Amino acid sequence: MAGGRAEQAESVSLLRRQRELASLYATAKSLTALGELDEVLQSIVHHAHDLMGTDFTYLSLVGDDGKLSARASEGTISAAFLAACIPADVGLGGKVLASRRPYWVRNYASATVIDHDASFDRLVGTEKLVALLGVPLVIRGEAVGALFAADRTERSFEADEIALLIAFADHAAVALDNARLYEASRTALQDLQVAYRKIEDHMAVMERAQATHEVLTGAVLEGGTPGDVAQLLADQLGGSVTLLDRTGAVVVHRDSGVDPSPPPAEADLTEAVRAAHRSGRCTTSVDKAGVARSVAAIRAGDSHLGALAWSRKAGEVADLDLRTLERATHVMGLLILKERAVADASERLSGELLTELMVGSPGIDAAQRVRARARGIDPDRLVLVLVAESATSSSTELSRHLHDIARDHGGLAGEHLGRATMILPSAEDEQTVEEVQRRLRRAVGGPVVVVAERATNHDWSRAFSLAGRCGAVMRALGHTDVGATTGRYALYAMVFDPERARELDRFIAGSIGPLLDYDQRRGTDLVGTLTAYFVHRTNVAATARALHVHVNTLLKRLDRAGTVLGLDWRDNNDLELQLGLRLHGLRAVAITSS
Repeated sequence: MAGGRAEQAESVSLLRRQRELASLYATAKSLTALGELDEVLQSIVHHAHDLMGTDFTYLSLVGDDGKLSARASEGTISAAFLAACIPADVGLGGKVLASRRPYWVRNYASATVIDHDASFDRLVGTEKLVALLGVPLVIRGEAVGALFAADRTERSFEADEIALLIAFADHAAVALDNARLYEASRTALQDLQVAYRKIEDHMAVMERAQATHEVLTGAVLEGGTPGDVAQLLADQLGGSVTLLDRTGAVVVHRDSGVDPSPPPAEADLTEAVRAAHRSGRCTTSVDKAGVARSVAAIRAGDSHLGALAWSRKAGEVADLDLRTLERATHVMGLLILKERAVADASERLSGELLTELMVGSPGIDAAQRVRARARGIDPDRLVLVLVAESATSSSTELSRHLHDIARDHGGLAGEHLGRATMILPSAEDEQTVEEVQRRLRRAVGGPVVVVAERATNHDWSRAFSLAGRCGAVMRALGHTDVGATTGRYALYAMVFDPERARELDRFIAGSIGPLLDYDQRRGTDLVGTLTAYFVHRTNVAATARALHVHVNTLLKRLDRAGTVLGLDWRDNNDLELQLGLRLHGLRAVAITSS
């Protein structure tokens, strides 16, 4: 009887063992087929839970921060359990990792052989965890985590249960290692694919940059203009390309067929152009409308020739595209220099013809007429002579800008007797001179005086003389930023018109003649004293300071002036005296200028 029961128990144990081994084999087989790490971890816990038959099972791994974190669970109650994270040297897990051997406790909460973690103990209470068995997950001699089986009642773990969980953990460690290797291989493959795509993109950009360079070079060799180059560049890069001159004014704007952008406002590009000019490299900015603009300066040695601006929708841009824009500035610089050389030759011929007309006037000979018409200019329509001066720009620079204006109006420009001069056709003289002054002021970026006089019977020389002398009078009057005809200053015509010199002489002689004679005989400057007196609005103290004399000295000079004039001029109407002094001073300025 006893022997029969023993045989029956042994048979049951053998069947259970066979079932466990079969299940373990099936589990190991399924684990080796997995690839994703999270999938492997959850599968390990699921199969362990089925094999062990405990209330719940969970797996924890040592993270990069050195802490033991729960990564997967089966049969747990609280979702917060998977957030468990404790130091790797405390709790039952700390014992397992340190010894790389299995450990178990009958009652976790009351166990004194382990170091408790307060946060984990709270989770233990939530899960009602009591009995706990843990075995290490060892990969190539390193304990990387632990597999746990737990019951919610107090109990002991038998040797065959421990052996089963250890055997399962060994298989699980292999599967975990495979999953890590698989993930590392997949990550490496993804990195390789990303790198390959970057290489492909880089090669595409390089090929596009090479194609752009060849197209731009071909355009230059075929005699293309800056507008042609801007269009080709826009077609290659997309968006829009704008060429600005050295003053920041838009010269050319070209759109591609893909996402064209409106021409940028000059004010929006001012700082970008300055930054590009300072750094010598391309600068990029994005406006509030989401339009990105890259600006590269056009230079030739130390000369600033302008800038190229590339506009498009904001987004990633290859560095080679920006380098392409920079290289395009070299091509554009060559074209600008070429056009400048042609313009310089044209300006020289224009200036030579202007000088000949001025020197030989009145009249024009047949050879001069032929040369003018060869330049597309009708000399019979050249009726308005303009003279320009600026305190901030030389006559040479002003002349260069006048050439640009003259080309647009069918006129001639150049330097004559040291002054920037231009002869233009004109129907409305006031309107013409004001337009020229506005364009010239914008080009030089500062105040400019432009004076115009209409020539009659091809007498350009006389018109030039009147315009020049009127300009000197205008500046003496304090008008330093204006465009006007001499007619607007008809009140001072006696000063700048030599043909009215006798009228001016008579007026000055009648008003301040005695003072002039006295100063010439005695070597004094009563005229200068009275002029300063009226300039300072008859303020004795201010006048004395301006002349650097004592007030008493000034009063004596004023009394002497009254004696010389033969009247008490301070008690009488002094308008004629003031006009005489003013006209005398303006005539001196006009004569010096001419």
